Amino acid sequence: MRKEERIGIRVSADLKKTLIQIAKSENRSLAQVCEIFLKSGANFYRKQGPKYFQRLLTIQRGETEE
Repeated sequence: MRKEERIGIRVSADLKKTLIQIAKSENRSLAQVCEIFLKSGANFYRKQGPKYFQRLLTIQRGETEE
């Protein structure tokens, strides 16, 4: 698949470190790991709709409260 588009996002330093660690352990580039996670999330959202997104937000809120 030819990739023609770019996106730029800001993330926390901790998330970037985690993504880099995953990329190293999977022998992949950071871009490949991010794309895999984004595709997976988009596919789940396509199947489950807003319920999926709300569940993720609930989980994220629970993690930040700990």
